[in-house]
Amino acid sequence: MLAACASRQVGAPVVDRTVGGATTDSSVPGVSAPVVDNSPVPPGYYRVQPGDRLYRIALENGQNYRDIARWNNIQNPDQIEVGQVLRVKPPVGDSGTPLPPPVASAPSNNSAAAVVAPPASAAASAPSAVSSGDLRLSWPAKGDIVGRFDDSKNKGVNIGGRAGQDVFAAGAGKVVYSGAGLRGYGNLVIIKHDATFLTAYAHNSKLLVKEGDSVTRGQKIAEMGNSDADRVMLHFEVRKDGKPVDPMKYLPPQ
Repeated sequence: MLAACASRQVGAPVVDRTVGGATTDSSVPGVSAPVVDNSPVPPGYYRVQPGDRLYRIALENGQNYRDIARWNNIQNPDQIEVGQVLRVKPPVGDSGTPLPPPVASAPSNNSAAAVVAPPASAAASAPSAVSSGDLRLSWPAKGDIVGRFDDSKNKGVNIGGRAGQDVFAAGAGKVVYSGAGLRGYGNLVIIKHDATFLTAYAHNSKLLVKEGDSVTRGQKIAEMGNSDADRVMLHFEVRKDGKPVDPMKYLPPQ
């Protein structure tokens, strides 16, 4: 579903290089595609494939893209090379970007959404902690389910709604991405809840938080839209260790 609604990619593409180091372009007639080394890599590492972007690699591995850039001495996240082997798990002694306490007393003062208090119902039902293997979430938006989880076609659930409708953080955590750099997701927010879980909120019309902001459960983080989608909706994902899982397992009954 996401692939079907892809639009212009933001930022520079991955750099394709042959073994000899010459840059190639498979879209130019007479120029062959680069030869990619697909030999196995050790656990905790990933070999860059054609079309990859650091933002997506980070999402697929449950990490902050800035951490992966730091672990691999990458100065520009928009410039990675096909065949390059990247560390995608923290080195010993490095736990990655520090996370805030699971439940904060107030939103971050430097957040664009800080003036919006969490709904009373969400605050009252917020869990006392979010722990690995036991993630409890609230609904990120009100609306009908117009697309259900299917690991091969839909990495999350799609919630229908109207343009400008409130989108809320489903749990407390830290914003590790806010932007439009992942093709097929439109305006996207990614929140890291702990070392295991991320949630993603796609196709928004407006983003109200920025990378590095701490958010509370029920805090407004975006407004619903149809960026990179064929209808107004929120595409909501839950990622466990970077792998998509059915969000319905972590959400209460509607």
